[in-house]
Amino acid sequence: MSAGRPRIAWVTNDLPPHSGGIQQFVANLLTRTADTTTLVLGPAAPAGRSADADRFDASHPGRTVRSTGRILPTAATLRRLVPELTAHRPDVVVLGSVWPLGRLAGRLRAATGAPVLGISHGAEAGLAAGPARPLLRAVARDVDLLTVISDHTAAAIGPVLGDAEPPRLSPGVDPDRFAAAAHRTAARALRERWGVPADAPVVGCVARLVPRKGQDVLLDVWPQVRATQPAARLVIVGEGPLRRRLTRRAATVEGAHVVGPVAWEDLPAAYAALDVFAMPVRTRLAGLDVEGLGISLLEAQAAGLPVLAGRSGGAPETVTDPRVGRVVDGRDRTAVAAALVDLLADDVRAAAATHGPHAAQAWSWDAIAARFDALTGALAARPR
Repeated sequence: MSAGRPRIAWVTNDLPPHSGGIQQFVANLLTRTADTTTLVLGPAAPAGRSADADRFDASHPGRTVRSTGRILPTAATLRRLVPELTAHRPDVVVLGSVWPLGRLAGRLRAATGAPVLGISHGAEAGLAAGPARPLLRAVARDVDLLTVISDHTAAAIGPVLGDAEPPRLSPGVDPDRFAAAAHRTAARALRERWGVPADAPVVGCVARLVPRKGQDVLLDVWPQVRATQPAARLVIVGEGPLRRRLTRRAATVEGAHVVGPVAWEDLPAAYAALDVFAMPVRTRLAGLDVEGLGISLLEAQAAGLPVLAGRSGGAPETVTDPRVGRVVDGRDRTAVAAALVDLLADDVRAAAATHGPHAAQAWSWDAIAARFDALTGALAARPR
């Protein structure tokens, strides 16, 4: 290891312009910790998004090598990765998500001589909850250090792996980037593009379109919200397997819009275009599908929005100030509707605008990046 930071090699399926919380997690750590010695082995760009991928890859000083598809724990993947890794001579290999890439850890360590740090998210906590525990043990077995993102995931994963206090490496937020005042003009343009009146109260969700996130519940309760707020609009931002179904459903709901994804650089404007953020997440599949934390909830608070969080996994941990949010059962449609009406009130929105950015400071990416540097530095310094 040279003086200063260790040489890091990332192996990850989660990079922009793919969307999702883990993608933002990895992207923000790269933005703050990558240097010219960093190697990133990542997935192919989504169809039609190669230019966006190139822009992201050029946004940090490390070198990114994109695969021809996803990175899977297979022999073919190892044949592609190992030459790049051995040529790079990393001090630490970082797996952006230990599920399922932890299966590669032993072979990657054998090829490089470098210890492997695996980052866990919500999926691994889901595996810890039931009969899939052997899968969690299998993917974590050869990882030298496994991090967790929340108290919930620590409590779920730690006992399964025999680690009473797994190290914490949470998602975070850049409060300055999401400060709404800097994005008012872009937010107005987004509202126009979405077909939303400039003066309408807007409830929005910016998240992957998957069942756990609860966008279907928002559509279900929207007529109840509109009964008390006739001018209000619901905007669902994102992409994912439920997009077509949600779009069809929204076509039957007055004042609801499913608008698709926004580019990484437009995320702050998307939040600034909202008045309330809602993500009524719920745990599914007997605990296998659970919210690890919820980066979107942190970004929304940084933008000064009141937030509604579902009671799943670590999501309630993001709402640390009752003046900026409500935590409800994401399956309880009556509770979700009542909370949305409450959060649309002028005094609640004003309080969130004042206190939300302050609450978000506790989750600063700069502090989390420093934690990442400390963990990788200590791992690289271990005797081999």
